[in-house]
Amino acid sequence: MRVIGTAGHVDHGKSTLVQRLTGIDPDRLQEEKQRQMTIDLGFAWLTLGHIQVGVVDVPGHRDFIENMLAGVGGIDAVMLVIAADEGVMPQTREHLAILDLLGIENGVVVLTKIDMVDDAEWLDLVELDIQDLLANTRLHQAPIVRVSAYTGQGIPQLVETLTMLLNTIPPRPNYNQPRLPIDRVFTISGFGTVVTGTLMGGTLRLGDDVELQPSGIRGRIRGLQNYKQSVEICYPGSRVAVNLTGVDKNDIQRGDVLSHPGQIKPS
Repeated sequence: MRVIGTAGHVDHGKSTLVQRLTGIDPDRLQEEKQRQMTIDLGFAWLTLGHIQVGVVDVPGHRDFIENMLAGVGGIDAVMLVIAADEGVMPQTREHLAILDLLGIENGVVVLTKIDMVDDAEWLDLVELDIQDLLANTRLHQAPIVRVSAYTGQGIPQLVETLTMLLNTIPPRPNYNQPRLPIDRVFTISGFGTVVTGTLMGGTLRLGDDVELQPSGIRGRIRGLQNYKQSVEICYPGSRVAVNLTGVDKNDIQRGDVLSHPGQIKPS
């Protein structure tokens, strides 16, 4: 299991690209659909070869940079999305700087909206600008793939490139110390509190006692899901939804960490 994230300037086609790759619209909020702009984190999934892949779609607008930070913290690789008609823009640079600070070195640059550019020389110039931008970053070796999410041009090449990249990334280690940095919390009628995140460090099982930090509130796992499928155990490196008993939604916020009791001590 792997998790990839998007990054890039607002309106450069991140969510449209995710929907083209997965068949899932990551923009789930009504306000996002009305404004045609990603505001909060979106989630989707697909299978590449034998690898199950979760996709975290992040907002590109500068006003939602905190949401972007919450989304890219646990990813294995990134798709840095740059629109061919605009090229490198302010949030392209800002998101790239964040990826560099977080040590993310596995990625693909996706040059989107190529259907909107008729000039081949312009595309070549944009690619040169991207190469200059990446030169002194951890993504300096990232391949550039030209695509149109609207027409589908270049999508097979992108799928092939992502598959090859993810096959080179080793599985997440299992230290028998699970921790789940929470990036979303909500309630489902009849089930109660649900949290989601990318699992690290160990496995979570149905019925496990768990603890939230920094609050120290304890609960129990009532249900587990990987990509909308109910499971009894979740492994490191996977996107996980955890249904909790004994914990109220209002006691949890984005950035809290779920673990086994006594495993993590807040500093």
